[in-house]
Amino acid sequence: MKFLIIGLGSMGKRRIRNLLALGHTNIVGFDPRDDRRKEVLLKYKIATYVDFDLALRDFDPDVLVISTPPNLHMHYAQIGFKNRINCFIEASVVESEKIKELGFMNENSDIVIVPSCTMRYAEGPKKIKELVKSGNIGRILNINYQTGQYLPDWHPWEKVEDFYVSHRETGGAREIVSFELTWLNDIFGTPIPINCYKTNLTGMNSGIDDIYHFLLLYDHGVLANITIEVISRPKAVRELSILGSEGRITFSGETNLVRCIRAGSADWENFQLNVGTLETGYINSEEPYIAEMKDFISAVIAKDSGLFPNSLENDFQVLQTLYSLEKLSDGEK
Repeated sequence: MKFLIIGLGSMGKRRIRNLLALGHTNIVGFDPRDDRRKEVLLKYKIATYVDFDLALRDFDPDVLVISTPPNLHMHYAQIGFKNRINCFIEASVVESEKIKELGFMNENSDIVIVPSCTMRYAEGPKKIKELVKSGNIGRILNINYQTGQYLPDWHPWEKVEDFYVSHRETGGAREIVSFELTWLNDIFGTPIPINCYKTNLTGMNSGIDDIYHFLLLYDHGVLANITIEVISRPKAVRELSILGSEGRITFSGETNLVRCIRAGSADWENFQLNVGTLETGYINSEEPYIAEMKDFISAVIAKDSGLFPNSLENDFQVLQTLYSLEKLSDGEK
């Protein structure tokens, strides 16, 4: 199987590592930036192209791995669709109507075109889903969740202004809302947005909102109070508390620990999560990304998008929630 990685920034390089870890070596990359192409050649011995059309003609890939800024995702995915090339797309935050349209056009195709859902593969969310679905703490009543990391720490090797997360449409906090909702919705269902407040608290990259604070109503009356921000320093934060009718579940990224206590129990049950393999300069382990890519490749081999746990339709629905929250914050109905 032949893989063309589109975009050789942070995520593109991670996807190369994912494929190599899975034993795939027939990989080339495309990026207009000379420095990124040189880095990939040096680190991974991967041939690269400066011309995308030439890469398509010359390499004739079976798979496009689209690791560009979000505003370019659909451009390359549509090229993949027209050329009957399977596509793996990083998490999106813009062009929801194009995502929906592409999903509709590809609905009955044996070409696999799917969006990333990496957090569903992370150990914390997986353990939380297991505990919630098992009924360990009874009926879920309330969720409190905060996650964030100081935006300049995302890519300390480059200026934030040179990174798409400093642009309003693809801003860091805005992007992470959809990224987090993808796994939360997988556990709790499709929410109704109740209220939202987003703003720029710090003045950092003043064109973007650096915090989203919002309230969602999930199935069966479950309330979720969520804060997503890009201002926590010196370390990233991920703290979750789930209140049930018969107990509580907590998750801390600081301790990498999921805890559960049930009514009548004297103490917490602790589930220590594996740290995993951390690449230099990255804060999230490699294993969830590798597992996600493995499932995508299995779906491609079987020619069945349904074997992958996320879909373009799911991405569209998540983005509709994001847009509704932003309208609430702006005072629109």
